[in-house]
Order: sequence, then structure tokens, then C-alpha cells
Amino acid sequence: MGKTGFIAGRFGELPVRWNLGPLGQGLSEQLARISRSPFGPSEEEVRANVAGEASADAALALQDAERAGAGDTDIPEVPRDLTAAAFFDVDNTMVQGASIVHFARGLAARKYFRSADLADIAWKQVKFRITGKENSTDMATGKEKALEFIAGRSTAELAALGEEIYDEIIADKIWPGTRALAQMHLDAGQQVWLVTATPVELAQVIAKRLGLTGALGTVAESVDGKFTGRLVGDILHGLGKAHAVRALAIREGLNLKRCTAYSDSHNDVPMLSLTGTAVAINPDSDLREVAKARGWEIRDFRTGRKAAKIGVPTALALGAAGGAVAAAVTRRRR
Repeated sequence: MGKTGFIAGRFGELPVRWNLGPLGQGLSEQLARISRSPFGPSEEEVRANVAGEASADAALALQDAERAGAGDTDIPEVPRDLTAAAFFDVDNTMVQGASIVHFARGLAARKYFRSADLADIAWKQVKFRITGKENSTDMATGKEKALEFIAGRSTAELAALGEEIYDEIIADKIWPGTRALAQMHLDAGQQVWLVTATPVELAQVIAKRLGLTGALGTVAESVDGKFTGRLVGDILHGLGKAHAVRALAIREGLNLKRCTAYSDSHNDVPMLSLTGTAVAINPDSDLREVAKARGWEIRDFRTGRKAAKIGVPTALALGAAGGAVAAAVTRRRR
């Protein structure tokens, strides 16, 4: 039996029906049962799937709330391409640096935690950027600290902080080249989603500020308007991102072969491999090699010389053509 959870949004808490049982009961019991089966998926895979499903549910719930709050006046008059979409990673793809570090800076400035904690977070990010690999101990410690921080806090408080910190810090960190690519998809009538390990509340703020469709992010469980200190599944990462994109595509009726995915990290190869077109943005060394081997497009906005090489990805060109056809059909029907 499913479980109803809640996520924070601009217009209050939103109910979401998770596919697996209560985090402390049903999920743990199923994980224990799966671990005894030599043929079932691993515990990591199950948690990634739960995280992906929860993220898709949360993203659509937030999107519905935004639409309800905005009314019909903010709906753009752009012919919609109903089966194509673009999926953008956030850190070092859409945003320069790590969004969670920027968020932590804003929290430290507000005395939510010590500067030493911020330095620790930043150092772990530096290690990740240098090695290109995530340390499991660092990830576990970081997750534990983050959950300790939000446990018992108001979900509305986190959403409001996300709005403030975006305007103060993150707005100036958006890569113009990546933002231009996202706008090309929007102009073609396609949905544009962020996909990130960042908490969905903050990811949604970034998406909203950029005028994008919405965001898939890590979902933290909350009850009665306060975070419990537990995640729904796990951090949205690696396989979790791929599950989230697939789940969203099913719910939205998207044809993944007509979709495009963008990322800087080799950890996102599962997500990049799902779509008809994959684009490496500011790629790490491992992703650059994968992209070259698979014939994926590469865009690098980290230097002025390379930033000038902005082009329209193949799938986007096809999507624009699809949008033009949709427009012609719409005019003909009128």
C-alpha cells in the first residue's frame, strides 16, 4: 500500500503519493526482502528507483501548484511540442559550481550553521571536481548533516530561503550558454526540466526563476509541515536521475527518443543514455571521453573562445521542426 507524503512549494504543502510504504517500515522491509533474493535488484537500485519516482511525483505536484497560483494569464502562446523535452543537470551545467554550496553559503550568512561546516562542504566539492569521483564516505556524511539540518524545520521556511539565496547568490552563477540552449527548447514549445541531486525545493526555485517547466530533485519526507529528517528513497543521483526522467516521461507522454539531456558529469551517463540526443556541457574528463566515443555533442562554456561555439543540438533542430508543424496545424484548425 502506498504512502501519502508532503513537499514544500510556494503555495504551501502539496500531497504526493509514494509508490512504496512508509520510509521507516514498508521500504526497509522490502529492501531486506530484496537483499535475500539473488535475482532481485540491489538495495541501491531500489532506493534510486524510489528517489526517481518520488522526484517525478514531486515535480508534477509543484508544477500544478505553480500553474494554479499563476492562473491562465501567464500561460505562453507558444505552440506546444507535446512529445519532446529537454533535461538539464544543474551543478556545473546550468549553474557555475555546486548549487548546494551556494545555498550553504546563504545559510551560513544567516547563521544557520558555522563557517567551518561551509568549508567542509566546499572542500568535498573541490575533491569531487578534481578526482571526478564521489567518495561514498563524503556522500554519506554530507547527507547525514543535511538531514540533521532540516529535521524539524518548516518546509515553508526552506522554500522561502531558497528564493532569497537564489536572488542573492545563484542568479549571477547561471551559465549564459546553457541558459540559451534551454531557451531554444522553450521557444520550440518543448518542456525543459532541471534534474539534480539538490533538494527539490531549491531546484524548483531555480527552474521558476529561469522560466523553465520544473525541476526533478531530491525529495525529503515531511509531516505536518516539518521535515522528518528522512529522504524518500535516496539522493537523486546517477541511476536515480535516470529513473526520475523515465518516470516523468511516462506521466507526461514524452518520447524519450525525441528528448535531449545535458550534463557535465560522467555520473549522469545513465540519464544521458536515455534520450535520443545527449550533450556534454563543460564535461569532466571521463564524460568527455564517453561523449567522444558515443558521438555525443560537446559544449564548453568555461572559456570565451569555447563559449562562442554555441550551436543547436540535432534533437533540438528536429524539435523546432516539430514545433513549426504543430504551429501550422494549429493555424489550419483555426
